[in-house]
Amino acid sequence: MKKAIVTVVGKDTVGIISSVSGVLSENNVNILDISQTILDGMFTMMMIVDVENIKVGFAQLSDVMSQLGAKIGVDIRIQLEEIFEAMHRI
Repeated sequence: MKKAIVTVVGKDTVGIISSVSGVLSENNVNILDISQTILDGMFTMMMIVDVENIKVGFAQLSDVMSQLGAKIGVDIRIQLEEIFEAMHRI
């Protein structure tokens, strides 16, 4: 299994989870775990996803997620788990 981390941050609006999970599903990305909260009107979400069988290249998926974020007014980032862990290891 090849895992990635998806983060979503921005002003809370209707449909964020639906939009993000819909695009992931369209690209054959399985959501393994999800945590989301709203603090003072700000939406934050972190997902662990399986990208083993994605339909497109990882860089293209990252671009698609960024474009979706721009469209719905949030910042969406996706990073491979090993890169995410290396960046946050001290």
